[in-house]
Amino acid sequence: MELLKKWTNNYIEAGCDEVGRGCLCGPVVAAAVILDETFEQNLINDSKKLTFKTRMDLDQYIKNNVKSYAIAELPPSFIDRHNILNSSIHAMHKALDQLSIKPELILVDGNKFHPYNYIPHECIIKGDSKVLSIAAASILAKNYRDKLMIELHEEFPEYGWNTNFGYATKKHQEALIKHGPTKHHRQSFRLKYD
Repeated sequence: MELLKKWTNNYIEAGCDEVGRGCLCGPVVAAAVILDETFEQNLINDSKKLTFKTRMDLDQYIKNNVKSYAIAELPPSFIDRHNILNSSIHAMHKALDQLSIKPELILVDGNKFHPYNYIPHECIIKGDSKVLSIAAASILAKNYRDKLMIELHEEFPEYGWNTNFGYATKKHQEALIKHGPTKHHRQSFRLKYD
């Protein structure tokens, strides 16, 4: 199914998505994207449906061919204080803050969002598989976070973050049993396994 380039006809739209909500460690990362009218790319889809290589190949194309994009992250300490839902939404707000163009409508993947600067927003369930700007944001956010987790893997290789990216895989759980949590783990998440 071809993704919608525009949700409406009359507004400057910013697509937003986040990644890392379900991870045990690392930041939550959000991106916001405002497409150019001439943007053409039929490979773009929900980042979860694309291979690592395809996503990475699309990264620079998106950055070079949209009107504006921004990426923001919030660390585990913020997540522990404010919970993951509020942190995810706040990360999207931070990404919107950094856009060089002010959107007139915010399109959000999912069903929850907090009002932002009196700009109307629309929550779209599975928006990253329906709307091109949201799909592009999901790719930028996932690529950014995956690269970061691969870098953190160098410091803590026993947790397998270069392949599980912080999700609760068997290897990650076994490493938590053996080594305990690191400074990158979210203390408010379930980190005890047996």
